[in-house]
Amino acid sequence: MAECIFCKIVRKELPSNIVLENEQFLAFHDINPKAPVHILIIPKEHFDSFQEVTPSTMEGITPFIQEVAKVLGVDSSGYRLITNIGENGGQEVKHLHFHLLGGAKLKWEHLADSNPKANL
Repeated sequence: MAECIFCKIVRKELPSNIVLENEQFLAFHDINPKAPVHILIIPKEHFDSFQEVTPSTMEGITPFIQEVAKVLGVDSSGYRLITNIGENGGQEVKHLHFHLLGGAKLKWEHLADSNPKANL
């Protein structure tokens, strides 16, 4: 099994365009941006997804994400914060990460090809 790409970024084995970093968390630009501002925010400790993360990690990452938004100047204008979980949720890298998107009025495209009323 290949090693996690985000763990390699944390160890500086792979380059990244860092926005903010502390002992526990790292924020860097997404290499395939979907908005004018598209940042990935990760804990340095590896968790496969949100389903595995500890409450203490979430307690620490909250002010870190808020600080990233301030550094990028989107804290007042607004931004979207997303984490994908598992295959059906669209998770591509098995390391907990949050997408912070902003810098423009964001659209909300369709989320699935299925009819949502069929699930009711």
